Amino acid sequence: MEYRLKINEEILSAEVESSGRDGFRARIGDREYDVETGVVSEHQIHLNVNGRRVNAYVCEQGNGKIIFIKGRTWFISDADLAEQAGIRKKGPGGRLQEVTPPMPAIVTSVAVTEGNVVQKGQAVVIVSAMKMETTLFAPFDGTIKKVNVGEGDKVMPGDILVDIEKAE
Repeated sequence: MEYRLKINEEILSAEVESSGRDGFRARIGDREYDVETGVVSEHQIHLNVNGRRVNAYVCEQGNGKIIFIKGRTWFISDADLAEQAGIRKKGPGGRLQEVTPPMPAIVTSVAVTEGNVVQKGQAVVIVSAMKMETTLFAPFDGTIKKVNVGEGDKVMPGDILVDIEKAE
């Protein structure tokens, strides 16, 4: 099957074909991948990509999915569905409207307090999962209205960690 994927803000063509019960072959842009999959839990998938093992963490966000692999985060959605719906997508790359972790994690640091004025891209919370830290950033300029977490709190994808009122 052919797809047009929106990965963060880039739209790429993808061809995907099944290669068995738990595998597929994909061509995304100019790269080819031979993938075997195994579900570990609701949000964790074990992948074998071109012979290399990797764990991926996945959570649904709006009309797409946030994928977290080796400290990097991507927002992936169907570009055709997004255009048909005319909906602005949520996801990393400047469009995420909420500060939420990409996977189950523990808050290691909160960099803001209520009343702080933040700029788009400013660090607001740092979380740790699988011995890797991920910095979560302000998705837009605004004012911190409420901090919903503290250091040591366990958080899940979809939990709103910080409420930010968007600047006009």
